[in-house]
Amino acid sequence: MPDLVRVTTAGSVDDGKSTLVGRLLHDSRSLLDDQLATVERISRERGDDRVDLALLTDGLRAEREQGITIDVAYRSFSTPERRFLLADAPGHVQYTRNAVTAASTADVALILVDARRGVTEQTRRHAFLASLLGVPHLVLVVNKMDLVGWSRDVFEAVRHEFADFAARLRVHDLAFIPVSALHGDGVVERGEHLGWYDGGTLLGHLERLHVASDRNLVDLRFPVQTVIRPQPGGSASRGLAGTVASGVLRPRDRVAVLPSGFETTVAAIEGPEGPVEEAYPPMAVVVRLADELDVGRGDLVCRPGNAPTATQDLDAQVCWLDAGSSLTEGRVYALKHTTRWVRAKAVEVAYRLDVETLHRDPGASALAMNDIGRVRLRTTSPLFVDPYQENRTTGSFILVDEATNRTVGAGLLTGSHGT
Repeated sequence: MPDLVRVTTAGSVDDGKSTLVGRLLHDSRSLLDDQLATVERISRERGDDRVDLALLTDGLRAEREQGITIDVAYRSFSTPERRFLLADAPGHVQYTRNAVTAASTADVALILVDARRGVTEQTRRHAFLASLLGVPHLVLVVNKMDLVGWSRDVFEAVRHEFADFAARLRVHDLAFIPVSALHGDGVVERGEHLGWYDGGTLLGHLERLHVASDRNLVDLRFPVQTVIRPQPGGSASRGLAGTVASGVLRPRDRVAVLPSGFETTVAAIEGPEGPVEEAYPPMAVVVRLADELDVGRGDLVCRPGNAPTATQDLDAQVCWLDAGSSLTEGRVYALKHTTRWVRAKAVEVAYRLDVETLHRDPGASALAMNDIGRVRLRTTSPLFVDPYQENRTTGSFILVDEATNRTVGAGLLTGSHGT
């Protein structure tokens, strides 16, 4: 089966993100006939001269009325080389939290720029968020090249400006591609107007991205989701069900189970279609151990001698997502880390970050919606954690308001937490 590549789009309002996603779906022939017919009908009713491909992702009625994307729209499509899951994130600063959600699981981020306006504050904001969230591949897509006469000088000016900003970020792979999402040049086909550009199309770049090396295949981390009890006529041993977060697991491997620390060997691994000889991220499997250990939801399987840090003191960058409350020092939240729930107290807000300038405000004592800041928390019981840059699963968590049951914050562990 071809690799699945998760793609998120971001940028300023009206940079053409939804049109770009629609163009990818349309020109790669990934649309059903009824989908295309619906978009054509709506375009005619609105008096548009051409099919408005943005309607393929602007699915909410409020978005159609306002002409902006206000939620994350997910669309999938396939080529002979790969499968893609596209997350069209909103561009308005008011919906930064939605962009955070879209980028949290992405392999590549497409940051769109209107060639007429160049790099804006929101462009820098979304690029920083992609860097903060550990998206390994970043593509600056300079859109609307048709509105600047397909000018190479305009493209180069935007490229140099963004490259200067990106040099201050943790970006491992950065590419620049000029396109016209409206006409299709540079998206799936090269078109006629970008002959001066010696790179490939956007889809060609996505198909060639080397994503396998982005996964951590060294440090085994297998959070236990649930325990499957022996059933009459089935296996006589208990099974640990979950998703492999990192590393590779094989039958006969020696493993340790946290928090008990007991060691055993893997007797068998089962996937959706039966036994497998190895499991790797992001496979969902059932692991059967050679010994009957006391294991439950929230426990973690790792290798002896290569365990995550056990700590109750968390140092994290927190993105605050809730409009109805603020993160304040002294408040207690429910915290979910992998499959484990604990309670956590916000001990200190060290600073709030200005994502446009990257300056820190050490005088901040709270985080409001869309704010990002460094926060120290204390949990009621130890968690088994890694720095986010090493493991996006064991290095992240969410905060939940216990009174309303709303997810209010997302945290990324910095690696300087206590032990």
